[in-house]
Amino acid sequence: MQRNLTDHKNIVVKIGTTSLTHPNGKMNLKLFSKLAWVLTDLQNRDYSVILVSSGAIAVGADKLRLDDRPRDILGQQAASAVGQALLMRMYESFFAEHDQTVAQILLTRDCLESAERRQNAKNTMAMLKRLRVIPIVNENDTVSTAELGFADNDSLSAQVAVLTEADLLIMLSDIDGFYDSDPRQNADAKLIGYIEKIDDRLLKAGGKPTDGLGTGGGSAKITAAQTAAKSGIPTVIASGKDPQILYDILDGVNVGTYICGNF
Repeated sequence: MQRNLTDHKNIVVKIGTTSLTHPNGKMNLKLFSKLAWVLTDLQNRDYSVILVSSGAIAVGADKLRLDDRPRDILGQQAASAVGQALLMRMYESFFAEHDQTVAQILLTRDCLESAERRQNAKNTMAMLKRLRVIPIVNENDTVSTAELGFADNDSLSAQVAVLTEADLLIMLSDIDGFYDSDPRQNADAKLIGYIEKIDDRLLKAGGKPTDGLGTGGGSAKITAAQTAAKSGIPTVIASGKDPQILYDILDGVNVGTYICGNF
């Protein structure tokens, strides 16, 4: 089914840890460079872009020479404290090549549950939009706990899309869309290109993260898309291997999985 996204100018782009890093946990510098170039070009075309970026814990774990992503809260907080600074330094460096200013916004769930703090976050992002700054949003893992945190950055990206009244949520993943079963476990899994309504069957179809670097998975993405859809925001789930896929998505090309935002 043809997608008409011509008027979708306010977009939230979420990119996952496995897209930003190589399998060995090192930062994928080529992808950072391409992402900065594409998002800046979209800004130049009068799109308003918010980037929700994972990766802080994985980058921090690599810098600390840990063998794997920490599983305990204290380890994750420490790795995030180190990794978030490195992550923003990388983004600032690559965006600066295109004279594009970026800003860091760190959120916890309680920031959006408090009416006053939610409005403050919304006002800040609105002002950054007027100043043509690209906000780079991540969960504040240095203080986040199970009670304060989001389940994953897929959920965070949907909450940000709702908060900012975005026209479109795009989740770039390590797989090229949403399948009727986990493609890593089922060779006959089929890509679903168009979803008009999310039901229990779809909620159960998604798989878990590919490896120890990420925290999302198909189920997390379809649940996030459901959150966005309840506010009338459509979602596209697509491959994050090449950020230039954003051009195809916004031009209405049938790539990845399109989930309607009208139910």
